[in-house]
Amino acid sequence: MRALAAGGPDAVRVESLAKDLGVSKGGFYWHFDDRAALVAETLDAWEKTGTEDVIATVDADVADPRAKLRRLFELAPSAKGLFAVELALRDVSRRDPTVARRLRRVDRRRTEYLRSLFAEFCVDEDEVEARAMLAYSLFIGSYFVSAQHGKRSRARVMQLAIDRLLE
Repeated sequence: MRALAAGGPDAVRVESLAKDLGVSKGGFYWHFDDRAALVAETLDAWEKTGTEDVIATVDADVADPRAKLRRLFELAPSAKGLFAVELALRDVSRRDPTVARRLRRVDRRRTEYLRSLFAEFCVDEDEVEARAMLAYSLFIGSYFVSAQHGKRSRARVMQLAIDRLLE
């Protein structure tokens, strides 16, 4: 995953990885049957660490749905430094159907979790769906926006946005 985050999809080639690991191509294939197996294992690790582990931590830490959402926004961006991997995978998914399918699965799981939390304090289904979409878009999109926020820090603006979602 570090190679993907640092160098993008071109860095996830058998030759490059074997060299970085200090092993021969044969040594690499001792660990993985082929590049597809490497990609599958990378996707599994990303999904577990960046989604399932984060959800499990949030669920274990707090009970109130609004507090869970705040905790989620604290944890998710820093999920063991995986956001660079997330961005690289989103880029790769435009060209790789296997990665695209996994990305859809992860996006679906994350938005389902958001829906479940918003549904605990929003009775209107449209409101639940809109808030889940806005929250997930805020999480993903905030890494693509480099706007200045006047006198406010980016962290403060993010906090204001989260506050609006939780009203």
